[in-house]
Amino acid sequence: MCAVLLVPAGCRSIRRIGESRQSIAARRLSGQGFNAMHSDRWDVAETLFADALEVSATDDRAHWGLSESLWQRGEYDLAIEHMEQAVRLSASDPKRVQRLGRMYLNVGRLEEAQKQSQIALATSRSSADVWALRGDCLLAAGQLTDALAAYHRALAIQPDYPEVQLQTAEIYHRENRYGRLLATLDRLQDSVGAEATPVRADVLQGIAMRHAGRFAEAQKSFARAIGKDPTDASLHLEVASLMLESGHLEEAKLALTTALSIDPNSLQQDNWVERFKEQQERLALQQQVAENQTNLR
Repeated sequence: MCAVLLVPAGCRSIRRIGESRQSIAARRLSGQGFNAMHSDRWDVAETLFADALEVSATDDRAHWGLSESLWQRGEYDLAIEHMEQAVRLSASDPKRVQRLGRMYLNVGRLEEAQKQSQIALATSRSSADVWALRGDCLLAAGQLTDALAAYHRALAIQPDYPEVQLQTAEIYHRENRYGRLLATLDRLQDSVGAEATPVRADVLQGIAMRHAGRFAEAQKSFARAIGKDPTDASLHLEVASLMLESGHLEEAKLALTTALSIDPNSLQQDNWVERFKEQQERLALQQQVAENQTNLR
């Protein structure tokens, strides 16, 4: 009778030993995969993560790593499937939940991204990345006030967070709060340096400077943006708009010509024709007023 009882126990013990060895082997392969990934050897990393899953299909790290590798080469749907597995097997580890939410958001699955951001916040409210995801979800849903609040929570945790600082500046731009926009971008420049700021940050700074009537500083911001990406026609259109607004007609024509040489269809975007027309009408009115004042003297 004792022998009968011992056999199942022994089998379970042997099975656990086998599973433990598989788990250790899978973890070792996953660790090698992450080393390859951090060295930008994505093909090697993908192979190692796949090998790890062959050894143990329940290795959450292997699913996570394979997901990142697949995402890197554009296999978004399959990458999301593996990240979903990583979340499930890790008992909803906040970092994996946050990453899954980011993936959902990047492919336009907003409702699912919102859900993951809320799940992550429930267990990790001190994570700047989680608050950043929450802000991005709210921004995508058009909830600017709530998005801004989430971004401020992220920045309270991690003051120097370029992606969040830029998103915050975008909201200030949409709300015409140019003073706050400039303060946000000043902090961004202080943390990464003017030459390392994104082109969009330079553009937003130029727009804010223009609205403040600081045309020379606006021109410098647009020039810095063009230096980083000279093939973007919209940047030259910003300069043309600025030059026209400040009454420098020849410089405006030159910038407009440059923009059209880069992209002949650039004027059809972002209401540039209407913007130039309004500025020309305003400039003509100012000149007429000035002439009338001169004639009255």
